[in-house]
Amino acid sequence: MRILLIEDDTILGAAVRDHIAAEGHSADWVGRLDRAAEHLDAAAYDLVLLDLMLPDGRGIAFLRTLRRRGDVTPVIILTALDQISDRIEGLNAGADDYLTKPFDLAELSARLAAVARRYSGNPNPLVDLGDLQIDLAARTVLRAGRRVDLTAREWALFEAFVQRPGQVISKAQLEDRLYAFGAEVESNTIEVHVSRLRKKLGAGVLETVRGLGYRLGDGG
Repeated sequence: MRILLIEDDTILGAAVRDHIAAEGHSADWVGRLDRAAEHLDAAAYDLVLLDLMLPDGRGIAFLRTLRRRGDVTPVIILTALDQISDRIEGLNAGADDYLTKPFDLAELSARLAAVARRYSGNPNPLVDLGDLQIDLAARTVLRAGRRVDLTAREWALFEAFVQRPGQVISKAQLEDRLYAFGAEVESNTIEVHVSRLRKKLGAGVLETVRGLGYRLGDGG
């Protein structure tokens, strides 16, 4: 997933960003709401982690604005405000989940996975595809019972297809998932990663839709 982290605490923000990256997600981290708005206008995100008390405003107002304009990007609130009334306000404003500080990073991972499954229309984290067994929560793939090691970039791309079975994903959309890893995305980067995924997971795992992009195949 590509995640936007909105958090002004530099220590917590760095810890969350590094944890997200270590799990194979890509993360953009900002400490102000105005910067967050710029990022959301410029890129497509799978999920937003939102602090409520930012230097330039309250996260609740920011969230309400997103929902009013029709933005349905999943949002998990991260905040030290732990009163029941605060939780109710956040959920009523359109948040998908609410995590109070301090929190365990493992719990954050579980919340991220749960929200991602909810929005992908796949509440079951276990997916069978041909001879592949995919665990979206554990971020693992077995091929004929043997584990296949994917790089963070490979997983970020493969996850996009598993979460959107049957949908064609364009090269530009796939490139967008890789930009937050920090390295330059070359013109043939997607083709290279698709080739590697086919080699590791089977030639039929990704289908080329000429002129449009790629979609999840039936494996094998």
